[in-house]
Amino acid sequence: MWKYIIKRLLWMIPVLLGISIVIFTIMYFCPGDPATAILGNGATPAAIAEKRAEMGLDEPYLVRLGDYLSQVFLHFDLGTSYFQNQSVMSGILYRLPYTFAIAAISMLLQICIGTPLGITAAVHQNGIADRVCMIVALGGVSIPGFWLAMMLVLVFSVQLGWLPPYGVGGLPYYILPCVANAFAGIASQARQTRSSMLEVIRSDYIVTARAKGLSEREILYKHALPNALIPIITVIGNGMGMMLGGTVVIESVFSIPGIGMYTTQAINNRDYPIVMGGVLFLGAVFSLIMLLVDVIYAFVDPRIKAQYEGQQSIFRRRRKKNG
Repeated sequence: MWKYIIKRLLWMIPVLLGISIVIFTIMYFCPGDPATAILGNGATPAAIAEKRAEMGLDEPYLVRLGDYLSQVFLHFDLGTSYFQNQSVMSGILYRLPYTFAIAAISMLLQICIGTPLGITAAVHQNGIADRVCMIVALGGVSIPGFWLAMMLVLVFSVQLGWLPPYGVGGLPYYILPCVANAFAGIASQARQTRSSMLEVIRSDYIVTARAKGLSEREILYKHALPNALIPIITVIGNGMGMMLGGTVVIESVFSIPGIGMYTTQAINNRDYPIVMGGVLFLGAVFSLIMLLVDVIYAFVDPRIKAQYEGQQSIFRRRRKKNG
């Protein structure tokens, strides 16, 4: 198992390299000039040209790409902000707790609400409960997160005055952002759980369990749910990536000083090192999350672990025979 984890960690290098090249290329061809944004529209062409040379923006694409990749992968430096003159990594780490709190709470809502909804819909297939759950899931998939966030602010902050509309503070400040961020994930979780449970509860061993006289609750949670967990865990892992990506919009709507708002402001200011650093950092976090999901697979389904260990045994026998 440890060899598999190390192998996956090494695979992160080409993944992050690809992310770096793509985001750098997008920023390179993106319209707008950081030097003009820093000096203002009243700056002379000579001053702008001098500033571009100082920032290294007058170099060819391949030269700048090589310098950026060397800076990131050899010196582990995400660069320095054009406007704030601050290390991008320090800025990200300062804002990480806000983004992580929103993503973690949203993920908890997805699991704790979406999974029971999917189980309920599967148990009462084609019934009223199933239709209500699927209507909620359809709404979650269809409604844009930014629109839902603004409607929540309008209703619960402006009209009712129950919750703060923006900013950070105690737990009440996170309720609306997390609900808006988690709604689509809850819908995906409910739909996948329903699909997985419907496939499992029709299996022969579930029929056998009912024939033994086991209670429906025991059948569902002791026999059916564990065997339906693999697709559900996949949705949870993908959902964590969605939660992290969704903070880019949610933090801007609720004025939360996290990585999402940090990146959005950098896009508006043409502060490309922050944009590239933020995307690369979130890409690395998502890669680690998917690695964790793969490791959890082995503990949930012993067949996966046995298959991997069997492959390792065959490899060792071949190497011993050839050696």
